[in-house]
Amino acid sequence: MEFKEFLEEFKIMAQKMQIQIEEEKIKKFYDYMLLIQEWNEKINLTAITEPKEIIIKHFIDSLTIASQIDKNTKIIDIGTGAGFPGIPLKIYNDSINITLLDSLNKRTLFLKEVADKLNLQGVEIIHGRAEDFAQDVKYREKYDIAVSRAVAPLNILLEYLTPYVKVNGNVIAMKGSNATEEINDSEKALKQLNSTIEETKKMYLPNENGERYIITIRKDKKTPKVYPRKAGTPKKKPL
Repeated sequence: MEFKEFLEEFKIMAQKMQIQIEEEKIKKFYDYMLLIQEWNEKINLTAITEPKEIIIKHFIDSLTIASQIDKNTKIIDIGTGAGFPGIPLKIYNDSINITLLDSLNKRTLFLKEVADKLNLQGVEIIHGRAEDFAQDVKYREKYDIAVSRAVAPLNILLEYLTPYVKVNGNVIAMKGSNATEEINDSEKALKQLNSTIEETKKMYLPNENGERYIITIRKDKKTPKVYPRKAGTPKKKPL
């Protein structure tokens, strides 16, 4: 897809979701897409490779939480994969400082090239497990927002993300149609991690039938030191 066609498609989809974005930023999204397609031939970044699908299911989807993020916010994106939602949020709002964490080294190498080629400043890329870095004083309770998309059920995800967030900060979980069930299964985790669900917003992406949910969780008090437990434990023994 040539840039002109990409530009028009992106503008149409963004307008449908009431997202306002400048053409120079859309050009960065275009370059990002080209890097995804190039690297996807070498490593498995995403099963979604068709340009219109990338625009809707990766870029626009990531930007559905952009209105919740103020200027100069410090964010960590856990299990970022090919950079979603972190890289789109950074392109859209260049003032934010963002940490991208992923457990696969090949993906972090890809993200470093994206940050370099798109000239993105204020981006930190970490290769590792969420459970390990959350016990590091450099990262623990240092972020305004921790976000994740399609990583784990909410009760597990909360143990990964909450320790990174400052008191009164937010966890933002981007979820699919089973969100209500996941919320019901997360009562114990929310209590143990001193957190409260602040808002659950349902939405639909353009040209997509499946409903999506954005769950915003407020951290009320410090996370007990025991959390997160050792790598692998939250998944094996969810709260």
